[in-house]
Amino acid sequence: MATLQDRPTPAVPERTIGQLVADATQDVSALVRYEIALAKAEVTADVKNAGLGAGLFAVAGVFGFVAFVFLGITVAYALHEGAGWPLWLSYLVVAVALLAVAGLAGAIGFGRVRKVRPPERTIRSTKETIAAVKAGVSGAASTR
Repeated sequence: MATLQDRPTPAVPERTIGQLVADATQDVSALVRYEIALAKAEVTADVKNAGLGAGLFAVAGVFGFVAFVFLGITVAYALHEGAGWPLWLSYLVVAVALLAVAGLAGAIGFGRVRKVRPPERTIRSTKETIAAVKAGVSGAASTR
């Protein structure tokens, strides 16, 4: 009775260099696509954060301008009439107060934009991939 060990194993044809190169090219292409997808996913959050920061800059500008025009005139005249200050001093005090509010909003917006960072996971993953490919190429070259 013949056992499994006694049966001849079918010969697996060896792959040609062309087939190996084609497979490696496909693998590298897929790897690049995956790295790009990872970079997009990682950058999306930072882009949203930067957009929010830019929006806060816009809000700071709008509030600074509108507040200066509408409230500034009202408060300046109130200080002039109610406190008896000279008109120029009333306008100066109001302008400084409104610029402080606009500066605060601008500082918050700048802080949000500064939080944007490079895609660290993608950079690390790409470096690891390059190192693995180099190791594979040098290992393949040494076995020839």
